[in-house]
Amino acid sequence: MSAGTFDYVIVGAGSAGCVLANRLSSDGRHTVLLLEAGPPDSYPWIHIPIGYAKTMFNPRVNWCFQTEPEPGMNGRRIYWPRGKTLGGSSSINGLISIRGQRQDYDRWAAEGNAGWSYADVLPYFRRLEHAPAGDPAFHGMNGPIWCSPIRRKHELIEAVIAGAVELGIPRNDDFNGANQEGAGYYQLSTRGGWRCSTAVAYLKPARSRSNLRVETHARATRLAFDGKRADAVIYRHRGEELTAHARREILLCAGSLQSPQLLQLSGVGAPSLLRQFAIPMVHELSGVGENLQDHLQARVIFECTRPITTNDDLKSWWRTMKMGLEYGLTRGGPMAIGINQGGIFARAAAGAATPDVQFHVATLSSDMAGSPTHTFSGFTMSVCQLRPESRGHVRIRSIDPLEPPAMQPNYLSTANDRSTLVAGIRLARKLAATRALAPYVKSEYRPGPAARSDDELIEFAKNTGGTIFHPSGTCKMGDIGHDSMAVVDSELRVHGVSALRVVDCSVMPTLVSGNTNVPAVMIAEKAADHILAAAGTPR
Repeated sequence: MSAGTFDYVIVGAGSAGCVLANRLSSDGRHTVLLLEAGPPDSYPWIHIPIGYAKTMFNPRVNWCFQTEPEPGMNGRRIYWPRGKTLGGSSSINGLISIRGQRQDYDRWAAEGNAGWSYADVLPYFRRLEHAPAGDPAFHGMNGPIWCSPIRRKHELIEAVIAGAVELGIPRNDDFNGANQEGAGYYQLSTRGGWRCSTAVAYLKPARSRSNLRVETHARATRLAFDGKRADAVIYRHRGEELTAHARREILLCAGSLQSPQLLQLSGVGAPSLLRQFAIPMVHELSGVGENLQDHLQARVIFECTRPITTNDDLKSWWRTMKMGLEYGLTRGGPMAIGINQGGIFARAAAGAATPDVQFHVATLSSDMAGSPTHTFSGFTMSVCQLRPESRGHVRIRSIDPLEPPAMQPNYLSTANDRSTLVAGIRLARKLAATRALAPYVKSEYRPGPAARSDDELIEFAKNTGGTIFHPSGTCKMGDIGHDSMAVVDSELRVHGVSALRVVDCSVMPTLVSGNTNVPAVMIAEKAADHILAAAGTPR
């Protein structure tokens, strides 16, 4: 059945798709169809910051993916949560607002992606942002996505920051300002104590527009081509198969796992893979699904000497009630913050020119992100290497579009990745031994004092490490004339075909040095300008 013809068909109402839906429909000249496989964002715990724990394993709003068995992780499958609702992963993530380092974007530009240097993308970061505080040279004051500071200081986080200063890591009250390096409190994508997802910030204000149609429970299964032109999206909606045609362009915003999956199912990808499943080739692009990168976290956990942690709050009925009452009355307190309050960007490996590790510091502890907290007073310093060298892939495993693709990140497959992670774990231990933080450390719970050598620390990471939720790079941006693995050009148009772009974290040539949600919004803001310029209606 035909779902109609639109100027633009957007696949995926996540961090990028909601942005495009708003920007492309804003002047009323273009008709836009936005397809989302998941439900509306009506689940209440989406909107309460601490509700992160309620969505982490919830198949109602989460794809709940698993990687293939990982050789570098002792054969374990690693759980990969991804958002499946309006707002996508911006509706279930840890809320941290980070851009990355200026060198990340300058590297993209130096590799042949004109227009993607830090100077080029900074105006888009400022455009998307509403920052109640901060240097206006770096921050926006009127954008849709709120970047809110954590006002309430926590005794334990203050001790972590003071300990970092003892080690020569400066206090930094704005990781998105002039310099990322340092220790401080994260800024969060929250507004007035509520989550500020892209569904809330971008899509909600646009829903009443007559030229924008939003379909939830609409699972895209493949693209239809007219020769080399992307013509339509085939999708399933409440038991029916529908076809939505695009007059101008189709925009894939399904994320780093499902955007390459859709391309492969539609005949755009590596010839050997398409032949394996007898998929007629539309265009050969060997890089589709390759170049997969992710941040791997090692959770260094300490027992705390004082009952001041969120663990203590949650095991006490009256402290839990107090948390709920405070949030209900003031939209403040622990429920308004989420999981990780403190952050550190530091140089752990010898000779690092810029910070090469990131710490997410939580005033709670659990075996994995989003799982039940421990019964003891505990806190966590989660360590990840910012710029991993390991590369993996995403590839379809059948022609069934409802079957998840095979995801193989190949964690810790390079010596540098292993040595940098070890250096980060050792830095966490040095921090725990500082004068400022040592009084709060009763004992090291994980990896534990028995793990001393580099090999023992790597074994700890292999046995307990997990994603910090930033898969990227599987439809990399680049010049196909110089990089045979490039999938899109610098305006995010898919090489070799027309009327098709990819707009999400899969276009990142290399992973940014930090959390990926705000960079995904920036990518979509920039893409909207390219798309509207191509249509002759620049904003």
